[in-house]
Amino acid sequence: MKKILLIFSIALISITVSAQDPVDADTLWKFSGTTSLNLSQLSLTNWAAGGDNSLSGNVLINLSAIYATEKTDWENKLTLGFGLIKQGDDPTRKSDDQIDFASKLGLKATEKWFYTALLGFKTQFAQGYDNPGEEDRLKISNFMSPGYLNFSLGMDYKPSDVFSLFLSPLSTKFTFVLDEDLSATGSFGLDPGQTVRAELGGYIKMAFKKEILKNVTLDTKIDLFSNYLNNPQYVDVNWDMLLTFKVNEYLSASLLTQLIYDYDIKFGTDTTGDGIYDTFEARVQFKELFGLGLTYTF
Repeated sequence: MKKILLIFSIALISITVSAQDPVDADTLWKFSGTTSLNLSQLSLTNWAAGGDNSLSGNVLINLSAIYATEKTDWENKLTLGFGLIKQGDDPTRKSDDQIDFASKLGLKATEKWFYTALLGFKTQFAQGYDNPGEEDRLKISNFMSPGYLNFSLGMDYKPSDVFSLFLSPLSTKFTFVLDEDLSATGSFGLDPGQTVRAELGGYIKMAFKKEILKNVTLDTKIDLFSNYLNNPQYVDVNWDMLLTFKVNEYLSASLLTQLIYDYDIKFGTDTTGDGIYDTFEARVQFKELFGLGLTYTF
């Protein structure tokens, strides 16, 4: 509950800060961001068609800080998302949960190319469960379980302010599973009892953000990573997309999707029907979240 209150507090603080006077135009820093708070509620009484009462809400915060000079470009981006849904008598469950931070420092090589170092970090706020509505639900994730830390060196191609392509032949990826229960079972590609796994490989990051139609903004990014030392033919994919539809200054709709493929994350299948998983394989993971509510962009 403390974490939930913290997330909603961050959203309200962000909206308040956004409404203040803009930063001095003479500064080399450029700040921008979007804060949205979406709520929905359903109540049924003697409803012949059936159904359950439900209450849901989610917060999404996108912040950006860019420092630019003639020869230097430093981009910092932070995405925070958290959502909850309560349906009928089932326990409250998560509908969204993400912490995503990236810092990219580039030194100009040519007009459109930069020598670049990139630091990335991803995890979540709260515990996640398999079959979250059941009493015997199983914990499958937690804060820093998994957690991902990437450091990459390479070249960044920036032909315009709306598109960038980062190419790194030298990248390290650290996967953390700090939850004792999950570490003991060997989750997220780690051996049982292991808390950190290091990988060395190649990394590509593409990003695009533009108002594609009037009051419609597309913000998308895709991360690709190949481990040189273990099955380099399998490429880890993380593709995020956010479509924002602006209604007026404070109201908007948003469509958030995320597609993940990670060869180290296995899903079990019971092929014999005895209730025991006997085969494990990687699968494409997909999440979609649509919301309509209070939004402030600055």
